Amino acid sequence: MKLPEDGGKWIESIVCGFIEESPENTLKNRENDKAFDTPLVGFSNGADPLFDKYRENVGPFHLTPSELFSKTFPGVRFEPEELTVISWILPHIEKTKSDNRKQAEFPSERWARGRVFGEEVNSKLRKHVSDTLNENGFETVAPLLSPHWEKKISDKYGYASTWSERHAAYASGLGTFGLCDGLITPKGKAMRTGSVISRIRISPTERKYDNHNAWCLFYAKGTCKKCAKRCPANAISESGHDKVKCREYIRSAVCDHIKTEYGFEATGCGLCQTGVPCESKIPINAD
Repeated sequence: MKLPEDGGKWIESIVCGFIEESPENTLKNRENDKAFDTPLVGFSNGADPLFDKYRENVGPFHLTPSELFSKTFPGVRFEPEELTVISWILPHIEKTKSDNRKQAEFPSERWARGRVFGEEVNSKLRKHVSDTLNENGFETVAPLLSPHWEKKISDKYGYASTWSERHAAYASGLGTFGLCDGLITPKGKAMRTGSVISRIRISPTERKYDNHNAWCLFYAKGTCKKCAKRCPANAISESGHDKVKCREYIRSAVCDHIKTEYGFEATGCGLCQTGVPCESKIPINAD
């Protein structure tokens, strides 16, 4: 297939069409609520030096787009500049955010459903985008569906992996990091994110920020810290996000609560993503 004149809009229609029209976009509750509202889509080039910097910072196991692509398509000759990282933001619906906003210790049922069933939607979206592009002649891999995606331990950052969806989104102009490590996007921090890597030429999305913490009120103005106050595990401070303390609270308390009270298994808390100025917007713009 020949790439449409506006390839970015074509890909955006693939992503948004799935979320807006597919019955797969569901929280699987009695109300059959949608999991996500209309996505944001961004693009970055496979040769962007940011991806090399990620590996230098996180560890040698962290793969660049070129490495993931070549491992997936070992017989294809390509230049890194030919690759595009397609990234998206899936904002939680207002009901999910509103429910979780009211919580102080454990996530609401809708939020827990958004974590487990919403991520199922995200995985189906990854496959849908990847399959659609492959069927149209553009070799594509979804990193989190790849056997080359693995959880790892970084000497510098602790819990890590061979590919980060949030860092792909940052490279693709979709947001910057907050005090709690969450990604603050134009539709806020209460969201999930996904990506694919494709041999297709799409102009990169402008990064409207000059550093990785630019949209966080604490880093930009020294104010806020509401995510720290919202954290029941006391895992957020001016020093940042304590991944170990956060994980221990989720594994020891949150998982049992979700299984006992809601009847399914899920991880995640999300209190630091709701009831905060960056829940649904870029807070420095509003400020």
